[in-house]
Amino acid sequence: MLYCYVLRRGLIISGMLVGAALAIHAQEAAPPSVDLYEGQEQPEATMTPSPPLNGPELPELKQLDETFKPPSLGTDAEATKMRVEWRQLRNRTVSDPEVQAARAFALAARTDLEKRNRLREYYNIYYQRMSALTTNAEIKLALEAFKTGHQSLLAQPRVRPTPPGSPTPVPAPVQKKHEHKNKKNKLKG
Repeated sequence: MLYCYVLRRGLIISGMLVGAALAIHAQEAAPPSVDLYEGQEQPEATMTPSPPLNGPELPELKQLDETFKPPSLGTDAEATKMRVEWRQLRNRTVSDPEVQAARAFALAARTDLEKRNRLREYYNIYYQRMSALTTNAEIKLALEAFKTGHQSLLAQPRVRPTPPGSPTPVPAPVQKKHEHKNKKNKLKG
């Protein structure tokens, strides 16, 4: 038994030595830039086109974005989607304390001109808050259009503006005519 153990141990050690000697004398792999077939003619049928050195051609980033962009659902669906997101933004913005204060301030104006100016400021605050809450560029464009629409309603194009610095004319009080009493007297007489 001792003999088998010694023999087995000897075989393992000699196998390791032979493996190490083979590894030391092994041929190194040629670098990829070395042409092993330089000067030799190869038959046309065995030649295969080599892949490009940097790998396959990849599409541009814009092309990838277009490829993975979700398909359009149609104009009605897009409009509905935009309307839903706009309503969500509106609901979040209406409860904002600064927006509520600007609206209350605008509604408390004494004159029409003052109210229109305050409402312009309110719409600026209101749509600025809504725009800050979204990252969607389409929604931001729609919000800008809504803001422009609301503020254009405040303009009074048929009213002649007064030059700055000139006093506002005060209308003269209207005198009541006493023709009604005279008509009654004429009918009786």
